[in-house]
Amino acid sequence: MSAHSKGTTASKVWRQPDGKPVSCLEKIKVLNQNIQEIETLCADALEDGVLMGCDADQIKAALHELIDGLKAPHTAKK
Repeated sequence: MSAHSKGTTASKVWRQPDGKPVSCLEKIKVLNQNIQEIETLCADALEDGVLMGCDADQIKAALHELIDGLKAPHTAKK
């Protein structure tokens, strides 16, 4: 994990769709772990690409496209 981002989720307040903060500590822990894992994978992909001679900005753009293209799952209706 990159040194500059170790605290990226430490002070993040995760919010529900209505804006209220998520209060379950286990949910917050899972969300933070997921983000840290994704960050590590992205850093590894960027490093691999650069080592293989690819343009870092193009790799970052591809990662942005990937994230921007994600669709939120359908939520269960109450």
